[in-house]
Amino acid sequence: MWVMAAQVKRAFKYRFYPTQAQAAELSRTFGCVRKVYNLALAARTEAWTLNRERVGYNATSAMLTAWKKTEELAYLTQVSSVPLQQALRHLQTAFTHFFAKRAGYPRFKSRKRSRRSAEYTASGFRFRDGELTLAKMAEPLAIVWSRPLPEEARPSTVTVSQDAAGRWFVSLLCQDPAVRPLPVTGGTVGIDAGLDHLLTLSTGEKITNPRHERHDRTRLAKAQRELSRKAKGDGANQAKARRRVARIHARIADRRRDFLHKITTRLVRDNQTLVIEDLTVRNMLKNRSLARAIGDAAWSEFRRMLEYKATWYGREVIAVDRWFPSSKLCSACGNRQSDMPLHVRAWTCGCGTSHDRDVNAAKNILAAGLAVTACGAGVRPQRDSSRTGRSAVKQETPRREP
Repeated sequence: MWVMAAQVKRAFKYRFYPTQAQAAELSRTFGCVRKVYNLALAARTEAWTLNRERVGYNATSAMLTAWKKTEELAYLTQVSSVPLQQALRHLQTAFTHFFAKRAGYPRFKSRKRSRRSAEYTASGFRFRDGELTLAKMAEPLAIVWSRPLPEEARPSTVTVSQDAAGRWFVSLLCQDPAVRPLPVTGGTVGIDAGLDHLLTLSTGEKITNPRHERHDRTRLAKAQRELSRKAKGDGANQAKARRRVARIHARIADRRRDFLHKITTRLVRDNQTLVIEDLTVRNMLKNRSLARAIGDAAWSEFRRMLEYKATWYGREVIAVDRWFPSSKLCSACGNRQSDMPLHVRAWTCGCGTSHDRDVNAAKNILAAGLAVTACGAGVRPQRDSSRTGRSAVKQETPRREP
């Protein structure tokens, strides 16, 4: 059975190779976008601090017009006005999230650390016959079309960015008619995240942790040592060394992202209901002995991908309480063990059932998630009282990286 749903807007990201003139124009645009964002943030902060006055998008847009007329900021007229206006809209969105208590107070953009990007709406680019031309540019971008756009796609926005490794990317936001709910299936699966195995499923399948960062750790350490030896003020050599480090980080991130995309897509296609743990990865990263391994596992990114793909394809993702003692319960009889040290990877319950620790935990996670569904939204398993007041640390993670 198919379930009809509205079309989904999807971003298609491609790498491109700008000419020298295009790279210079985009670099100027990135700088102007950052400047306008920071000026508007400073004006809004000052208005609230001094007069308790809220300044909205319309007021900052009028300020932008006035800034362009000054001698000091006249260079803002040299780039397209579209990404500058988009920067003001992004700032307005940031304040909206702040006032709704969904995010912290907006921060100023740094020239060295902030993402170099600019967003163009339909009036700031031309997409025709498979060629994309941005405002203030005479030639189209040399894009590597690694995958086709949807038929008759009309991008609503285009975002151009440059990463720390110096690579240029363009992201086109389009309606994708191919994204629609999959046929309903009765498959359900519980997912236990770990470090020895990245994921353990309630079906008994174990997905090996590829440890992308550890495979390139030697190269990364060497590049970082070379960067640390560069003298301050040696701009060209220091920039080259910094770019080498960034390329290694980019390689690691690309492989990790590709692996997670493949795993999450398969899980969503094969199962109607997916149950995971509601882990607080931010708190777990405070553990110095495990922070590197947990960051490399990218549990938060796995959950993010799983949730948006489940929304696209008509699946359901349930997160059970992080305090649920999934490792201590027998999935056969429900008996709870008083203690379950981390070194115990297999154990036998009093009922005679032998368990693999991770598979048993995944089965308990699935059962708890299905119980949440049966009881209604918002119901969570009972919190483990023995851990009251302690920071959230996943019970299944070992004390040191294997």
